[in-house]
Amino acid sequence: MRDGDVVALEGFTHLIPHAAGHELIRQEKRDLTLIRMTPDVVYDQLIGMSCARKLVFSWGGNPGVGSLHRLRDAVEHGWPRPLELEEHSHAGMAAAYAAGAANLPFGVLRGYLGTDLPPPATVTCPFTGEELAAVRAHRPDVGIIHAQRADRRGNVQLWGILGVQKETVLASARSLVTVEEVVDELDPRPGAIVIPHWAIGCVVEVPHGAHPSYAHGYYERDNEFYVRWDEISRDRDRFRTWMDANVMNAVAA
Repeated sequence: MRDGDVVALEGFTHLIPHAAGHELIRQEKRDLTLIRMTPDVVYDQLIGMSCARKLVFSWGGNPGVGSLHRLRDAVEHGWPRPLELEEHSHAGMAAAYAAGAANLPFGVLRGYLGTDLPPPATVTCPFTGEELAAVRAHRPDVGIIHAQRADRRGNVQLWGILGVQKETVLASARSLVTVEEVVDELDPRPGAIVIPHWAIGCVVEVPHGAHPSYAHGYYERDNEFYVRWDEISRDRDRFRTWMDANVMNAVAA
């Protein structure tokens, strides 16, 4: 990871790579462009700790609770530094990830048109003449995800509610996967996907690496923490005190 990189930390509802995000904070990375379909608590922390220059996203909030107060403070007051925003729809973000994973320059969809969110660009279908929305492909410098398991060759297995984890890995120039455990062999799981080792740069065993989100089959979501975060993150001094105690001075997993 380098200062100024474009970085995507993806996971949907569960398998959110909190431990990896905390390591970025501890290493004091700066000027990052952060991409995420649904930036929530870990991005609030990255933004509040001066790691981010720009956010590319489609929805931002503390799920089930309310606003991200460090995100709002950066946008509304420039604290701890101004934050540039690039907003998309969910469909636009998914199309951009899919295009990047396929090594295409842009994605095409029928979204945006006729809404209050203008399309980044439009293209005309060469077959029908239809005007379509176009989004630049996401090609992060670094893609980071969390998964349940990996085998000793580096093949990664994840299951449950999936987002754009595999697209993130395939679209990124460099990739890191944290996992709950490394096993000798991956046994079949209903609905599971396997990302092959040749598509992944590095696998790290980090038990509870998704907390306070959950890892299906391993532990549940820490709902109480999300509620507490609303109060912790409202005040700048309390936020920094909590981050110093629980992230900056914590032992890396």
